[in-house]
Amino acid sequence: MTEIVSWGLLYYAFPVLAPLIAADTGWSTVSVSAAFSVALAVSALAGVAVGRHIDRYGPRWVMTTGSIAGAVALVVVAAAPNLLLFFAGWMLAGAAMSGVLYPPAFAAITGWFTTRRLGALATLTLVAGLASTVFAPLVATTSAQLGWRDTYLWAAAVLAVLTIPTHALVLRRPWRTTELQHHDGRTTETAYTSAVVATRRFRLLAVGFTAVSVAMYAALLALVPLMLERGLSAQLAAWILGLGGIGQVAGRVVYTALVRRASLTVRTASVFGLVTVSIAALAVIPEPTGVLVALSMTAGIGRGVATLLQATAITDRWGPRAYGHLSGILGLPVLLATALAPWAGAVLAEVAGGYAAAFTILAVLAGLGTVLMIASARPPLRATVS
Repeated sequence: MTEIVSWGLLYYAFPVLAPLIAADTGWSTVSVSAAFSVALAVSALAGVAVGRHIDRYGPRWVMTTGSIAGAVALVVVAAAPNLLLFFAGWMLAGAAMSGVLYPPAFAAITGWFTTRRLGALATLTLVAGLASTVFAPLVATTSAQLGWRDTYLWAAAVLAVLTIPTHALVLRRPWRTTELQHHDGRTTETAYTSAVVATRRFRLLAVGFTAVSVAMYAALLALVPLMLERGLSAQLAAWILGLGGIGQVAGRVVYTALVRRASLTVRTASVFGLVTVSIAALAVIPEPTGVLVALSMTAGIGRGVATLLQATAITDRWGPRAYGHLSGILGLPVLLATALAPWAGAVLAEVAGGYAAAFTILAVLAGLGTVLMIASARPPLRATVS
């Protein structure tokens, strides 16, 4: 419940309200969007420290503090009289995101679950995956009646009421500290984390995931401009984009079955190969509409499963030890890449002469990232970090 509310109000409300904010304040759309990108960058940078804290003390106070910060941030955003305070509010919101969105929730599940961990992760992402479905229309309706400022004030109140007490009261399960935290534990865990990060396998994983993420999310955000470039109506283009969300949810449903039948290498190749092929096909297939919808849903399947693959990337390769810290380090370049994705598609389209050419470049980038991730999925001949 706290994930769907946090995603819905801290993340998905923004694209709905951004045009209203720009129109009401006179601030440029670029400036308004830049504030949100700054929030995503802050979230990525703070994620490393958040993950380290969760490894040591558990998720309760990190997620509770994140909820408090999120509510305060939305009040600041709603009341901001100028761009400076608007940016300040979103910077605080970014810090809040690092404490309440997927990474800390994944760390909590990884610390508390063992054999049923994947099922718990899948359930969490299925529910939170509906955040845009629930909150985008709700925010749109509310803003039409109240305006964007009052909508964000109501969002702050809802976030506070539904998530602060829940995190504080429900996340009380005992936290298992790592077995090496008895003698000079922090130094030992830091040394272990550094050793993993220094491995070739981790570097391949981080670079590969970052490359695929840039391609995946730039293609997602550039899908409507691509459809418009090909002469489709704005309404039809929006439907093609929206139906991709069904594929995202469907992918998470079927992935748990795939885990039981395929190795990590096969799963990685299948999922990110699907992402690459769907982006490449969108680059070269202009019609019919049914095929474009199918390709959008296929790309959605890849995005949906990619979330679970990122959630389990550390445990699949090195086990649950230092999960929060290692996931924060892995997530840093991935989240920064996601923050840059809105510009990546537009810049590529301008440089390459159109969105179709941009999608071709993104497909090549996704393919290279997939190769690197497949290499990282293969176990080393001799384990250097156990």
